Amino acid sequence: MTRPVVALAALLALAVLAGCGTGNTGVAGVPTQSGEANSGVAGVRNPSDEPGGTLRLLAGEIDSLDPQRSYVPGVWNLMRLYARTLVTWSTEPGNTDELVPDLATDLGTTTDGGRTWTYTLREGVRFETGRPITSRDVKYGIERSFASDVVVGGPTYVVDLLDDRADPYAGPYQDETPDRLGLPAIATPDDRTIVFTLTTPTPDFPFVLALPSSSPVPAENDTAGSYGADPISSGPYAVTSVDPQTGVVLERNPEWDPATDDVRTALPDRVVVRSGLSSLARDQALLAGSADIDLSGSGVQEATTARLVDRGLGGRIDDVTTGSLRLLALPTTVAPMDNAECRAAVAAVVDRREVQEALGGAGNVVRTSTLWPRALDGGPDEADAEPDLATAREKLASCGHPNGFSTVFAVPDVPTIVEMAGVVAAQLAEVGIQAEVRPLDPATYYATDIGNRDAVTAGGYGLVLATWTADFPTPASFLVPLVDGRSLRPVGNTNYARLDDPQVNGLVDAARAAAEPAIAADAWRQVVRAVDQTFTYVPLAENRVQLLAGQRLRNGLVMQPYGGYDVATAGVR
Repeated sequence: MTRPVVALAALLALAVLAGCGTGNTGVAGVPTQSGEANSGVAGVRNPSDEPGGTLRLLAGEIDSLDPQRSYVPGVWNLMRLYARTLVTWSTEPGNTDELVPDLATDLGTTTDGGRTWTYTLREGVRFETGRPITSRDVKYGIERSFASDVVVGGPTYVVDLLDDRADPYAGPYQDETPDRLGLPAIATPDDRTIVFTLTTPTPDFPFVLALPSSSPVPAENDTAGSYGADPISSGPYAVTSVDPQTGVVLERNPEWDPATDDVRTALPDRVVVRSGLSSLARDQALLAGSADIDLSGSGVQEATTARLVDRGLGGRIDDVTTGSLRLLALPTTVAPMDNAECRAAVAAVVDRREVQEALGGAGNVVRTSTLWPRALDGGPDEADAEPDLATAREKLASCGHPNGFSTVFAVPDVPTIVEMAGVVAAQLAEVGIQAEVRPLDPATYYATDIGNRDAVTAGGYGLVLATWTADFPTPASFLVPLVDGRSLRPVGNTNYARLDDPQVNGLVDAARAAAEPAIAADAWRQVVRAVDQTFTYVPLAENRVQLLAGQRLRNGLVMQPYGGYDVATAGVR
């Protein structure tokens, strides 16, 4: 079942070594032509500055076109076309996980370690209505995320970072101040200046401002929960049609001035998005030439890989390590996982090579034993941890269960995942740990099953399988929601192990307070080492995907934060 994926991985390696295709290389040997495998990872696939045509995009799911309501990276990618932010992601090849100014003139200034941030808007930026974009529009857009009864589904970082009062701000729809701009943590002294005062020093705050949820919204055009039906554009394209059958259509925004935008090239005349197609149907559309980019970031499916090999299309593939980590969480609130020695026994048993094979082999995942994705620089050194059954038995004796114990292993009800969980359960059984694999509804798995404290306790979930991806590429974004005890929530919880360790919490504080990048990086590595000693998380593997470029695609640049090709610079032949 996994041979096509392995064959594709081998094909990619051979293509890189042989330089398959007819193209040449750009500056410093960066591959540029469409016939070269991985040319969109460190370079640009088939560069072109030719305008015109229709860019045809595919999406597995569009949760909302409202920038404050979406939580799908592929949709965030699409929003770069119509929702500008103070800062955004770079389009420089090899540096797409770095920020650059967008609506703002710089990346923001802070004089107090990241508690207060000041930005100045560029001159000449306008909405599609022709009205100038002001600092008050940015403030209003951010305020919408506080309206949890109306604007739901998107990131809520700003809620915690901008208001910790006993009587919290309830959003603009309950705001009785003039212009509905009553959030005190954001000041707008003039049209082009905006000042944020955070609840705690946060060096990562510019990354929060790069999320579409921090984009400006004109209050006079806000239709509350229906805003996604006709969002007002601040970018080079405007949404002109939303139809379940024909898809989403975006046309050029005549009010967008390219002189104010150093990021977007806006080459196509139109952009059309089709959603609701299956993964295989999206693959077929890319192979047939009827689509240019799949926004989902899921990569080609196993059934497609054999066709790619047979047809010699390896040059259209970009192999990407996604930063999405698969891991076991061992909730400390469920016996006997409340005992660190019992947790250590589980950690010692796991054979990651078998897990990797069950997940489709090296073409699909990279083995890892470190709570730090490869896509994030600066991680601790990693050894390829091997199973140690003797140590596992010693730990079981130390925790009072020399013959093992029984527990429930919660997993999403997805065939490949259930199969992989069975492999892990068989490994645990070798030392007497009987793990009942319990498949749960994928649609509610994170929200109401493993993210709900009472559900975890009631279900006796001593083992929880989770996939975790940070919203932005910093150690704080990846680690804090998983390991900081102060991030624990009764519902909507992402600290799946329910870890609340004073030493870990203190190291998190020290890492956040570190001003020098080198000191901060080392501090976050100390956090990981301390978490390792708790045995509350057992990292397994990091996902890989093979992105397939449409045959008409030009400027195919892999945007690491979105796990797909950047639509802001894409063109078509």
